[in-house]
Amino acid sequence: MENREIIETYYRNHQAELLTFVSSRLDNRELAEDIVQDVFLRLLCNAQPIMECTLPALALTISRNLINDYYRRRNCHIIFAQQLNPNPATGEREAESVLSVREMTEFLERGLARLAEPCRDIYRLHIYESMKVSDIAHHLHYDYKSTEYRLGIARKEVRKYLKRIS
Repeated sequence: MENREIIETYYRNHQAELLTFVSSRLDNRELAEDIVQDVFLRLLCNAQPIMECTLPALALTISRNLINDYYRRRNCHIIFAQQLNPNPATGEREAESVLSVREMTEFLERGLARLAEPCRDIYRLHIYESMKVSDIAHHLHYDYKSTEYRLGIARKEVRKYLKRIS
């Protein structure tokens, strides 16, 4: 059977089950439906062959990763909103606790200056252009795994640098 047929059959038979799995981990039914839809879109866009016996595990793994991505984004939004909102106790922002975008960019660039050029380029594309690893690899004509490895190195070094200066 072809990928599309396998995925369609799985969708008809297990879409409700996958929706229940995702809904149990989220507090929003509509968001759960969107994530389940994204799971099947990703499966349909996958060019590699899919086997019927591995499809349930693959669908659950993609679901779990999308749920984790949602919570990471939500936490980032919450932290960002807390930094921008005035302090409820004093009614104003504490200037020492909020860095300007320019200052943060300068710190980041100083940390990036310590990296090798390929790592620096990959990290900049990931942070400033919001590109995924696969897109960066394609854009720079690098192997996917080496791009992923270099991005990991860059993240680790920048994190270490930012910890040292704080």
